Amino acid sequence: MDVLRPQLVTIDGRNYRKNPIQEKNYPHEEDEGFYQDSMEYCDEPCDAYDVEQTPQGFRATVSAPSLLYKSFSSLRHIVGKRGDTKKKIEMETKTSISIPKPGQEGEIVIAGQHRNGVISARTRIDVLLDTFRRKQPFTHFLAFFLNEVEVQERFLKFQEEVLEKCSTDRGVDSSIFQNPKKLHLTIGMLVLLSEQEIQQTCEILQRCKEEFINDISGGKPLEAEMAGIEYMNDDPGMVDVLYAKVHMKDGSNRLQELVDRVLERFQALGLIVKEWNSVKLHATVMNTLFRKDPNAEGRYNLYTADGKYIFKERESFDGRNILKTFENFYFGSLKLNSIHISQRFTVDSFGNYASCGQVDFS
Repeated sequence: MDVLRPQLVTIDGRNYRKNPIQEKNYPHEEDEGFYQDSMEYCDEPCDAYDVEQTPQGFRATVSAPSLLYKSFSSLRHIVGKRGDTKKKIEMETKTSISIPKPGQEGEIVIAGQHRNGVISARTRIDVLLDTFRRKQPFTHFLAFFLNEVEVQERFLKFQEEVLEKCSTDRGVDSSIFQNPKKLHLTIGMLVLLSEQEIQQTCEILQRCKEEFINDISGGKPLEAEMAGIEYMNDDPGMVDVLYAKVHMKDGSNRLQELVDRVLERFQALGLIVKEWNSVKLHATVMNTLFRKDPNAEGRYNLYTADGKYIFKERESFDGRNILKTFENFYFGSLKLNSIHISQRFTVDSFGNYASCGQVDFS
């Protein structure tokens, strides 16, 4: 790691440096390395925390989703094997940390005689919670639903013609096509572990509307078109994901500007991991993960609930003829009027992803 360019982690809008530390006095078994590594962050005093003065010293609380206390594996992420992680934080910060037992509701309580020690322990626990969250499978995503009748009908026409003209090409069959009722444009993926976090996401979207969405959209739906196809990887003969392109009818960059600013806001708050500076707008129409699992959701299905990596075996398809024949296929007009907080692996009464909240442009 370049010490002049350390890795950063964002928690509640604040940035922390992740610095390598040479550990000498705390031998751990192999499976504890994950917990130890999670603690190696620079402790910097932070005035943003609420620290209460008590007759015994100082006290701070950390709110965490109830899911954390219902899972032994996630609780162990904070406590560590044999309690080593918790004990190490307590010893180095001269604090006492109380954590609810599995199945119990409540807050993590930090108490100590020195304010800076309580703040340091709070910072470390926040980093551990953030690391735990990053290991969770995504639960929700921000998206536009593409549920116009014309678009869904044209998509079915696209599927029919592809199977008619290209079914002899390697790997091309009906199993790899998207469900037309689930066509959508993804802005970003989220891990929301409680109803409170879903409500907070709704409030952030509402602030986005007030601060810049209204100005960009003019208080009206964005009129766009879904036309043309492209593939994700580098070899058109070995395609895993084929998508339709979306652009504004008036040729402006307003849609891209809007989604990029929404992404930027959620990244700044630490709710979306920063992988790209810009949203790649696309509507997936073919995905080889659907071949074995119709409910698969692309590259985002990477981890189980206990943080273990899932390898998704997939068989690519030869997309060269499809790309040549349907390069400019027209899927229809769109009126993009709502950003939804969509819940993965769920459907509503219309067959689309269930929406937990939304912000409307008009």
